[in-house]
Amino acid sequence: MGFEQLDSLKLRAFQRRVTLLSAAGTFLDGFDLTVIAVAMPLILSQWNVGPVLQGLITSSAVVGSLIGALCLGNLTDKFGRKAMYVIDLLAFVVFAALTAFSQTAWQLILFRFLLGVGIGADYPISATLVAEFSSTKSRGQHSTFLGAMWFVGAVAAYLAGILLLPLGPNAWRYMLLTGAAFALIVFLFRVKLPESPRWLAAKGRVKEAEDIMKKVTGQKVIINSQIGQRQKVTDLFSKKLFRRTFFVCGFWFCYAVAYYGISMYTPTILKPLSHGSQLMTYIGSGTISILGLLGAIVGLNLVERIGRRPLILISFSGLTAALVVLAINPSPSMAFLVILFSLAVLFANMGGGILNFVYPAELFPTSIRASASGLATSVSRIGSIMGILVFPNLVAAWGNSHALWFFAIISLTGLIISALLAPETKGCNLEELNHEAMLQDQTANPDRPVFRNM
Repeated sequence: MGFEQLDSLKLRAFQRRVTLLSAAGTFLDGFDLTVIAVAMPLILSQWNVGPVLQGLITSSAVVGSLIGALCLGNLTDKFGRKAMYVIDLLAFVVFAALTAFSQTAWQLILFRFLLGVGIGADYPISATLVAEFSSTKSRGQHSTFLGAMWFVGAVAAYLAGILLLPLGPNAWRYMLLTGAAFALIVFLFRVKLPESPRWLAAKGRVKEAEDIMKKVTGQKVIINSQIGQRQKVTDLFSKKLFRRTFFVCGFWFCYAVAYYGISMYTPTILKPLSHGSQLMTYIGSGTISILGLLGAIVGLNLVERIGRRPLILISFSGLTAALVVLAINPSPSMAFLVILFSLAVLFANMGGGILNFVYPAELFPTSIRASASGLATSVSRIGSIMGILVFPNLVAAWGNSHALWFFAIISLTGLIISALLAPETKGCNLEELNHEAMLQDQTANPDRPVFRNM
């Protein structure tokens, strides 16, 4: 007997609480990474910020998240899920507050970078903890809920912009401060959650794992000590795991380039077509974010019905088609842009935007699960930085429509990677997936499950 009792229906309430508190972190990720796009037009009107500084302000949190995911994901495997789960929220509280009081562009860049370190850490920590406490049948829904809440946070950033805009030139400061207030509330609830028993078992601390399982389930549980077999971070690049590593890094990178390149500059793209109305710009951009959220909700409801692989293929196919249509229209109206951008983010978020919380946590053994998720997150941040920094330069050199061809090609690359490598993990528990990962490389038809149900 091991962790089968986590599949009990009696644990639904506890598992929902773990998921909700983890999703609150991804809500903050979405809010804090998006709110800078909302605040940027006001910052530009108040400070003398050129294109280079604008790019640094916009990308600083993403650069920080690259480092946070890469370094703190590994520390999560070393020191535990709960310790890092609580500590990284402190970064949200402190540095989100400091960004609101920045007096220069360079201060804002620094504090946004440090905030990003906490944001990057939260991806592997939250996704791993949710996967390790969820039941096999609902793991996909719980994990994709994290992704959906990212987009709730993005929508909330636009709503905050609309509500706080009447406060005048300093409204952007209140927008940034709102993220700190949200983070403080989440921090107070997170400290009460237990450590992951799967992580404890992987560290050989079987008695502690059994004690937590008894506390959570109300029953005595005997955990097979063989579950504690350990792997090294370098195993991510071994023959057995490299295909999985390349897949999760590759599809997430492609999604991030396309999504961030578009979403971070949506208000800037729409503003010239809004007849100078900042409110109309926010409404148009917020509409696109809402459709992106709808896509995430659709994916959340399909992930356990049609499976992970069909969902990611549909996602990249729809995103590629929408970007191609945008690219072949050189003089679009604002309504056309809003509709097509909405379709693009809807399809993107239906698969790529939520399965990035599922696949990295499912495809790797417990002892390196957070490290794998952190690596994939950090690679995706490189994609995000590319999207953010490359897009304005491409627009300046080629114009909007030609620049969008770049993102269409990136999306097509994500589709090809997924078609060749995306496995189906629906219906497999984590121990089965761990066992399969270390037994053989996935070189057969990817349409079959990674591990056959037993």
